[in-house]
Amino acid sequence: MDLIKKIDTSGIFTYKTRVRYGETDQMGVAYYGRYLDWFEMGRTELCRARGKAYGDWEKEGIFLPVVEANCRYKSSLFYDDIIDIATAIKDINNVSVTFVNKIKRESSGKLAAEGWTRHAFVDKSGKLLRRGNTLADWMMGWVN
Repeated sequence: MDLIKKIDTSGIFTYKTRVRYGETDQMGVAYYGRYLDWFEMGRTELCRARGKAYGDWEKEGIFLPVVEANCRYKSSLFYDDIIDIATAIKDINNVSVTFVNKIKRESSGKLAAEGWTRHAFVDKSGKLLRRGNTLADWMMGWVN
């Protein structure tokens, strides 16, 4: 079950999904590494909801490798929990973008984790893009 929710007036995009069995340990608790996967899901679906998928940018020669990541765990998630992944852009300039995320259990609204990922804008060879970065320009238009 994956349902896209609307982008709210503050620019926060929320994506809903369910914790799958393969994302949990033997006790049914979501594995800590999956939270970064959910962060990725949030930012990928944010771009798609804004009208262009990551793959489209890669075809145009713009890539977004993660250069830094942070996740603070607040409460456990369990198999079959429905979760809301809230994603927004915190900081953006011509060379990098930082996405912030909050993951909550839908049934209680309880915060499970929050964090961020910072990405560089690079070309196919890994060279940092500084000028004429159409992806950065596009994303800057989202920030209130």
